[in-house]
Amino acid sequence: MAITLLTITQDGLSSNASATRSPTLSTAASYALVKAAIQRAQDRLSQDNFVPWKFHARNADFEPAANASRINIRHVTIQQQGIDSAAILKPLAGEINERYTLSITTAGSVAITAVSSIGILRALETFPQLFYRHSRNAGVYCPSAPVNIIDAPKFSYRAFNMDVARNWYPPSFIRHTIDVLAWNKFNLLHLHVTDAQSWPLDIPALPLLSQKGAYRTGLSYSRQQLAEIQEYGMYRGVQVFMEIDMPGHTSSIALAYPDLITGYNVLPDWSTYAAEPPSGSLKLNSSAVYAFLQTLWEDLLPRVEPYSAYFHTGGDEVNANVYKLDETVRSNASTVLKPLLQAFIDFNHGYVRAAGMTPMVWEEMLLQRNLTLGQDVVVQAWQSDDAVAQIVARGHKAIGGNYNYWYLDCGRGSWVDPSSPSLSSLFLDYCSPLKNWRRIYSYDPLASVAPNATHLVLGAEVHMWSELTDPTNFDSVVWPRAAAAAEVLWSGAKDSLGRNRSLVDAGGRLGEWRERLVARGVGAGVVQMVFCRLVEGGAEGETECPA
Repeated sequence: MAITLLTITQDGLSSNASATRSPTLSTAASYALVKAAIQRAQDRLSQDNFVPWKFHARNADFEPAANASRINIRHVTIQQQGIDSAAILKPLAGEINERYTLSITTAGSVAITAVSSIGILRALETFPQLFYRHSRNAGVYCPSAPVNIIDAPKFSYRAFNMDVARNWYPPSFIRHTIDVLAWNKFNLLHLHVTDAQSWPLDIPALPLLSQKGAYRTGLSYSRQQLAEIQEYGMYRGVQVFMEIDMPGHTSSIALAYPDLITGYNVLPDWSTYAAEPPSGSLKLNSSAVYAFLQTLWEDLLPRVEPYSAYFHTGGDEVNANVYKLDETVRSNASTVLKPLLQAFIDFNHGYVRAAGMTPMVWEEMLLQRNLTLGQDVVVQAWQSDDAVAQIVARGHKAIGGNYNYWYLDCGRGSWVDPSSPSLSSLFLDYCSPLKNWRRIYSYDPLASVAPNATHLVLGAEVHMWSELTDPTNFDSVVWPRAAAAAEVLWSGAKDSLGRNRSLVDAGGRLGEWRERLVARGVGAGVVQMVFCRLVEGGAEGETECPA
């Protein structure tokens, strides 16, 4: 079959009038969103250097002839068919229609339509993925023309959880990650920004938090840097929202305000009081803690609200034993702790709501502590599929992300120094083994949910906890496994025939996407060795490595 060579010229896809603006694209923010996305698509087409030789037979002549006649794309029509709502830049899940259509004709005409500007963004991420770089400096070509795509996400909440507290990530690296998330059509970045080990977030009203709680002076996110990160995500269709985990995972506060924390850094028996060292939790019945929280929320929440519809108040892994050391409690009994935790979470969520955001918590607050949560609260499950089913059975909106499937830190060994070495303590971790990309594909956020409750499952998150990860190895640990999660969230865990995607044709598809990411400067890990896709005389998508 002949391959039509479609060459993009500078007067084609650009941010000028040849990419037409529909009259309904009325707001300045929406127009700025689309204009910037057009420029990024142009940059991708001119800069991507992906030559897909690994997906053809050895030494195959798979490219169009360098001197073949060309059909240039000189005009791209972009039409927004609806008017963006006021929530376009920071929507709640389901508020924005991301559906789009994209067509490329053999005559070189391109048309993109979408109801919203975010839908146009998604189309403009797909568009450059249809092109390959010619290995003989003959521009880019699209072997699949004519193209007709009608596309929309399965889930409206498609998030990546990035732990930036346990190891330091410069703002530039977070922006890099936002770029890759946008290419993969994630729409939220959950920044787990503080934890027991460090507090790398500047709070001007509480300056000692980062001055003493960060690993080093300068390794904290300033007010301006945080706003820049959030705005950067906003204009790429990736909403960046914060988590301040509490009352557990807060022992770094003790470095600045020791009187607020109980059970700080108990050694050697930290595991009696915490999930990981250093131990320590906010006191539960202290007026000083509530004064601290009021100051924290009045400083932070108004700053993040312009960019975020959600704010996560944590609540995972609260160890009851630590409250036997709390002079304001002196008990680990659930009958004592439950009303104190209820007051604690009500106080925090009151501030989140007053700031105009939707509260989020980890599943333990509902399922383990049995607290009464507002109907607006989104509950994030992580321990099991059954947890998602229990959350929605109680009428709450749920976020999936079972650690048995979607914790990318798993299987890399223990990071604590064992007091009595054994094979399990030295070489295994709490969630071994590693979750490879096939395992990632096998997760279905709706697996245990009753059919009449699936509408309450907004989507899921894939998680990267950073005990053993920093910017030097992050890309290779996260990608392309997180891309497999992105496909599950966009297209569903199963194909149109009900088969698990990873067991059919994902190897070639994910492998090609990995190569495209590498060509864009992402240090993504290997999907398969080259041999598996160098199919001799076979059809596209076949493998030399059958099970």
